[in-house]
Amino acid sequence: MKNLIFRKANSPVLVQPKPLPSLAACLLMDFLGFATFGIPFIGEFLDVLWAPVSALIFWKMFGFRKGFLGGIINFVEELMPGLDFIPTFTIMWFVQYFKRNPSLSLKTLITR
Repeated sequence: MKNLIFRKANSPVLVQPKPLPSLAACLLMDFLGFATFGIPFIGEFLDVLWAPVSALIFWKMFGFRKGFLGGIINFVEELMPGLDFIPTFTIMWFVQYFKRNPSLSLKTLITR
C-alpha cells in the first residue's frame, strides 16, 4: 500500500489499460448517430434523446478519463444541428489504436 501512495516518478505503473472496443462497434455507433440525420424534421428531435445515450455508451466503451471527455464532446456533437456526420467513436478508436501501437502507421494498417 505504501508503494502505491509514495511511488517514485520513474517507477512503472501497474494498471492495465482498458481493452480497446472493436472497430465494428464504433462504426455501428457512428452509423446510429448519423441515421437520425437522415430523417427530415424528426431527426433533430431524436438527437435530443440519442445524445445522452450516445455519451453514456462512449464513456463505457473508452474508459473513465478519455471516455468522459469524449462523451461530453460526443454529447455536444449530437445536439448541435448538422454535425451528425462526424464519426466521434471511430476517430477515438483510431486515436487509441495508434497510441497503443506507436510502431504502426496508417499506411501499414491499409496494406495489411
